[in-house]
Amino acid sequence: MTESIYEFSAKTIRGEEQSLEEFRDKVLLIVNTASECGFTGQYDGLENLYGDLNKRGFEILAFPCNQFAGQEPGSDEEIATFCESRFHTSFRLFAKIDVNGNDAHPLYQYLKAQAPGILGSRAIKWNFTKFLVDRSGRVVRRYAPKDTPQALRKDIEALL
Repeated sequence: MTESIYEFSAKTIRGEEQSLEEFRDKVLLIVNTASECGFTGQYDGLENLYGDLNKRGFEILAFPCNQFAGQEPGSDEEIATFCESRFHTSFRLFAKIDVNGNDAHPLYQYLKAQAPGILGSRAIKWNFTKFLVDRSGRVVRRYAPKDTPQALRKDIEALL
């Protein structure tokens, strides 16, 4: 049985395989993102959190996903260009993945099992669902898409 998120790896937005072991001893916010969503403006809030807290051991891992109303239709290259040019993101972007269904990335299968949603639902309901992970790789909490990055600051700082 999987003990922590450090046992997973994922392709970066540039196509390189990256072990999540690299993030050991960091507080993580893992979020499924989309470029054409009503919540896309949260990229600004995520970048602000990252800029403020990164030096204290905080990382954001963003996983683009096109499973919700086709709101992330671009290629990985287009997504990277959009995030960097429009929102000046400097946190980690990964390659586009599925977060639900038979082809859901194993990391997301694990996250959903560790922190189910309302009424125990495991499915991700929409873009910008967020998972907070402590320094030991344990999933602490799941947040709804409407929960802004700023609203998570106190919880993140408590783990730093």
